[in-house]
Formats: sequence, structure tokens, C-alpha cells
Amino acid sequence: MGNENKPRIGLIGPLPPPYGGMANQALQLSRLLESEGYTIHFVQVNAPYSPAWVGGIKGVRAVMRMFPYLWRLWVTAGKVDLFHIMANSGWSWHLFATPAVWIAALRDKPVIINYHGGEAGGFFQRSYRWVKPSLNKSRLIVVPSGFLQQMFTVYGHATRIIPNIIDLEKFYSIKKEKKSDQVHIIVTRNLEAIYDVATAIRAFALINKEYPDAKLSIAGEGPEKQALEILVEQLKIGKAVTFTGRLANEQMAELYRTADIMINPSLADNMPISILEALASEVAVVSTNVGGIPYLVEHEKTALLVEPGAHETMAEAICQLLGDDEKSQQMVKSGLEQVKEYSWQSVCERWMQAYHGVQNGLQKGKS
Repeated sequence: MGNENKPRIGLIGPLPPPYGGMANQALQLSRLLESEGYTIHFVQVNAPYSPAWVGGIKGVRAVMRMFPYLWRLWVTAGKVDLFHIMANSGWSWHLFATPAVWIAALRDKPVIINYHGGEAGGFFQRSYRWVKPSLNKSRLIVVPSGFLQQMFTVYGHATRIIPNIIDLEKFYSIKKEKKSDQVHIIVTRNLEAIYDVATAIRAFALINKEYPDAKLSIAGEGPEKQALEILVEQLKIGKAVTFTGRLANEQMAELYRTADIMINPSLADNMPISILEALASEVAVVSTNVGGIPYLVEHEKTALLVEPGAHETMAEAICQLLGDDEKSQQMVKSGLEQVKEYSWQSVCERWMQAYHGVQNGLQKGKS
């Protein structure tokens, strides 16, 4: 498709910092589309406050961010052929996705809603009557997983699956002999209640009894940090646990290359990029069996899945991998093969077809 036939895209979404799943996806997608010759006008939903001191005043900061955001949407709509809105659940939907949909409608620009919210089920139950009008205004709804596709089907909305992207040039394994037998386990989720890092810490405390030299790195920030630090001290594993803070993508990739096992302890999830990063880095995965995760990995083949909140079962799964190198390596090999489905080479054509179809009047649900 020549550049002259490629639509100009208004891409609406968050950007890092902070580094997180949707922000990283938005940044990657913008850069990759530009590399394919697309013209991208990015509207950042988490732009810095101006002046900066406004960020410390609740209520005022929302207003100070909203008016510039609405103006950027209006101006951008005059420069592009379509809006690609990266949407999430909760207040993020109401404050950012909804205005973008309706401004696009006012300016007669078609909309792709690219929905990423792992808590879609609960959000739709609470707020569907407010969400439905905006969904009906979209030309195409794109979701990254079969899990979210099922959620939308329940409410009568057809969707197209285009998976998240993993940068295989950044996340990869360095094959080398380990300098010691020390076990390195990592958790790469934000320190929020929904990600239940406490269960991973309790599981590690059991592991640490069997493997006294084992260490745990927790990469993330969030409101649960102090409580988690207290838990670590209560379990008397402080010398074995490191809170790295939030890491940039390059630093995160380096962390994966030092790890043996990644734990994903979340209570609700859609398609966590952290699991894809672990698979690409040839790190064995132990995850909770929630939300879209069983659509992403297969139990006993590409990961070990356990029920949420079950730290003893989680510890048993970790011990199983540590005690059976052949099984662990086979899972890692299978995971590496699977993750290729999420490379840009595999996903690029699907986005091109979506944009071309929307530009030419494709109706929702038609491929």
C-alpha cells in the first residue's frame, strides 16, 4: 500500500512515564506505524500538567488537564482521516475515550476503539448504559484477546482481535552459563491491590526455605509498596527481596535476562505484556489463571497456572520448575515459539487492514 493511500491516524492514548502496558503499547505502535509510512498525530491522555504545581491539587488538576486535551482532540480531528482510541475501563474510559469518540463524531471522522481493560466485565456491569452510546459510534472495536472478545459479545458488540505487540529486538535471551546456582525470581507488575504482589511474596518466602540463596526482584511502583515492604520484613526475607522501583523498558529487558522464573500473581487481567516479555526472554512463567491469561498461555505447555491468592500452590508450581529442568526448558522453548505471534511482523498487516477498511467505510464486525 503506497503512502498516498495510507490514512492519517489520530492515535489517542497514554505515553510513558509511567511505564505500563497500555502506555508502552501506544508508544511502540506509534513508532512502528511511522516506520511503515503512516502519518501519526498522537494525542497524549496523560500529558504533564501545566503549570506543574497543578498536579498536586485534586479536582483542579483534572480540569486543567481536560480542557487542553479536548482542544488537542478537536484540532487533531481536523488533520487526520480516522481516530484510533486506546481505551481502558473505569474513569479512564469516561474522561478520555468518551470525549475522543464524540469529538470524532462531531467532525465526521471514523473511530477505531482499541479496548484493553482487563476489568471489562465489572466495568460493563456497572456502567454499560453510559458506555454503550460511545461504542455504537465506533466504526470498529479492536481487542487484543479472545477473553475481551467474549466480554463484548455478551453485550452484543462484534469485535476484531489484533493482539498486543512484543518487541523481540528488545526482549530476548542471552544464552550463557550461569555463574552460580542462585535462583532469581521476578515480579514485574505495579504495586496495586489488583496485582496481588503480596501472594507472590508469601510464595517466595516458602521458596526461600528450600532455596536459601534465592532472590526476588519486584519491579514496579504503586500504593501498596509500604504494606508490601512491611510484609517482607514480617516474613524475615528482607535480605533476599529487592524493590527495584519502576523500570524503563530497556532496564526491564535487562532484568528479564537475569531471571529464572517470572510470577504473575494478578487477581484480574486481560493480556499482560509482562508475560509476553518473559516468554520472549526465555523466562519460565507461573501465573494466576484469571481473565485472559488462559487465552495467552497454556497450562503445562507454556506456563504453569494457579488459582489467585493461593501462595502455597504458587510456591509448589515454582518448586516444580526449579526441580525439573527438562520440563522448565521445554516450557520456555514452547513459549518462545508462541510469542512470535505477537511480533510486529505478525501484527502489522492486521492493523493495516483495519485502517484501510475503516477508511473505506467498513462496518463493525466485518473482516
